[in-house]
Amino acid sequence: MDETFLVVTRPRLAAVFADPAGWPRMWPDLRLRTVSDRGAQGMRWTVTGALVGSMEVWLEEVLDGTVLHYYLRADGAGPDGAPVPLPPRRAAAEARRRHRAAKALALALKRVLEGGRAPGEPAADASAGS
Repeated sequence: MDETFLVVTRPRLAAVFADPAGWPRMWPDLRLRTVSDRGAQGMRWTVTGALVGSMEVWLEEVLDGTVLHYYLRADGAGPDGAPVPLPPRRAAAEARRRHRAAKALALALKRVLEGGRAPGEPAADASAGS
């Protein structure tokens, strides 16, 4: 689970996650199948590959931006692709690794989508409307 605030509009951020061509770059060891495309509110997927379970990106409009909420609920994948609970230490290590990867993805999106916006400045796409 992770949360990151980005000073971008919800539809602009949603477009990043709605494009299936980008999923392998964001999650290279996971295969996603859309369960629910909620438009500007985010996406829900089933996950197979290195893990088996579900994943969700929920986009919450807050002030002049969007809070990106990321949830991954999954177990390891057994030889037949079925979910297999990981041993506690390995599960904790995998959770930490996935959390760091989620934060790195969110911060990379923040850098690109905010377009060099300085802290306290309006959103880059806000000035286009004035």
